Amino acid sequence: MLKRDLHSVLIRLAARMPILTIMGPRQSGKTTLVRAAFADKPYVSLELPEERAFATNDPRGFLARFPDGAILDEVQRAPDLLSYIQVDVDEEDRPGRWILTGSQNLLLMQGVSQSLAGRTSLHTLLPFSLTELRSWPAPDVARLDAQGAEAGEPVPEQDPWRTLWTGLYPRIHDKGLDPRAWLADYSRTYVERDLRDVLNVMDIDGFHRFVRLAAARTGQELNLSSLGADAGIAQSTASQWLSALRTSYLITLLAPYHKNFNKRLRKRPKLHFLDTGLACYLLDIRTPQMLRDHPLRGAVFESFVVSELTKAFANAGEEAPLYHWRDATGHQIDVIVDLGDRQIPVEVKSGMTVATDAFDGLAWWTSIPSNPAATGVLVHGGPASHSRGGFRVRPWWIWDRRNP
Repeated sequence: MLKRDLHSVLIRLAARMPILTIMGPRQSGKTTLVRAAFADKPYVSLELPEERAFATNDPRGFLARFPDGAILDEVQRAPDLLSYIQVDVDEEDRPGRWILTGSQNLLLMQGVSQSLAGRTSLHTLLPFSLTELRSWPAPDVARLDAQGAEAGEPVPEQDPWRTLWTGLYPRIHDKGLDPRAWLADYSRTYVERDLRDVLNVMDIDGFHRFVRLAAARTGQELNLSSLGADAGIAQSTASQWLSALRTSYLITLLAPYHKNFNKRLRKRPKLHFLDTGLACYLLDIRTPQMLRDHPLRGAVFESFVVSELTKAFANAGEEAPLYHWRDATGHQIDVIVDLGDRQIPVEVKSGMTVATDAFDGLAWWTSIPSNPAATGVLVHGGPASHSRGGFRVRPWWIWDRRNP
């Protein structure tokens, strides 16, 4: 079993907070993580009908079974239980008592915000990061633009397309499963069925069509009006359904970055699927070779980089301060990492060869008079790792093993 980067964060916070809440999409490894991190605690899955009925019908009696707390898995299945947990920790505020997990985050977040505000530490567990899958050290995003490269940096694969096509859901890798077959089942049982149930969607075909059209827009600026029209639904419905995908951690939206600039900027967010394997399945990309030659390969590759950056922050227990930037004249930066005291611009190119003009966007952005940034990062589809013209060139797997 691979150790998750979030493991040590949870152990540390359990010494201070009475409740930890771990959210994320189904099959991201939440149950495995919390049972490994808190092996001494009783474990109850509220997916079991008898446990769910007990927690719903007699919440006080249910909680009384665990005087020292427990792991409650899929707690959104018994949302009223959160109010009784609130009373329990108010009466006995000891750290590390309750460990809660949930997948249907639309339901869980509503209960947490109403009942557990100020009492719980919230965390997101996404599917494996590439560093977790390869048992590399947790990456330090603050060093993303560090100049130079470590000697003897490992080359995991020359071709990234199999990794992107497979995706990083743990079960695929733990069990050696066929990615396309597993993702087909995942899409049918979770993306389509569970989310439809949460949203009370009656137009099943429309929702199926919407999710696939959203996948076709990964790595692109989001035009809700166009997405809704193509799916045959109202813009308000498209907004609601997209929010469900986002709240369930299947997608993320990068807001436009606007600090310190007076130029006219584009205001639309950029949509990214957080697992490229799922995006490839929804796009009917059947093999890694099809992905390599696909018109959307650059967009899928960009979503992979955004996903890895998002996971690096989430696995450290932080929100991901990621943005994109584009002005009215067409100059753009794929990702802006806002570290507060400085910003790191990141350009993403899927080609294996680093062309000279690949740095044009970074050069333009760093030349803006009101911009204090003087360097940036180019992530490309090849194995090269070096510095060029003051910019850091990183390989497709992004992080250095010895000095992440």
